[in-house]
Amino acid sequence: MSKELMIGVNDHSSIRLEAGKVLRFDPFNVKGSPRDADVIFITHDHFDHFSPEDIVSVRKSETVFVMPESMRRTALGAGIPEGKITFMKPGQTAQVCGFAVEAVPAYNIGKQFHTKDKGWLGYVVTAADKRVYVCGDTDNTPEARAVKCDIVFIPIGGKFTMDAKEGAALANALAPVTAVPVHYGSVAGTPADADVFAKNVSKDVTVLRKLFV
Repeated sequence: MSKELMIGVNDHSSIRLEAGKVLRFDPFNVKGSPRDADVIFITHDHFDHFSPEDIVSVRKSETVFVMPESMRRTALGAGIPEGKITFMKPGQTAQVCGFAVEAVPAYNIGKQFHTKDKGWLGYVVTAADKRVYVCGDTDNTPEARAVKCDIVFIPIGGKFTMDAKEGAALANALAPVTAVPVHYGSVAGTPADADVFAKNVSKDVTVLRKLFV
């Protein structure tokens, strides 16, 4: 597996990692038809995270998927072959295309947009010897704070997830090398949220703004 890791965000929470293989998370508003994904991770079934149209634009014939177990019916209903999907529940681990994957619960505290009983997920993927945590749509939960990671993608747009200051508090608790704010300036939040996030994150953490790919 490649020792070099490339990271990018094309919009919202649509994340692309490359470490020998291309991993895409919640592809959304993808430009063109790159058809480059070896693995597609879906955190939950809201339209801005599970977009069948964008999945078509990034998948290849051999692309495999990782999704919450609670999305089984939705995924199969969208025509994704069951044999190409690894379904996961919170707390489970798996090996997918040579990558170690851990499923972390993603949910709101005191809001009904993403309730814990839905079984929706964030993912920790070990790529290029780095632990990358894609939080999904979550608040600053005990399970999120317990993750050990080198790089974290944190939603900061507010309303549906943490706001910028709450996201910064999670970043400070995790103490990664790098934190990337997502889920702002599009469906939720404004571009200025990234400035608030960066201002409140520890100087020991490198904050990367959206890395457009």
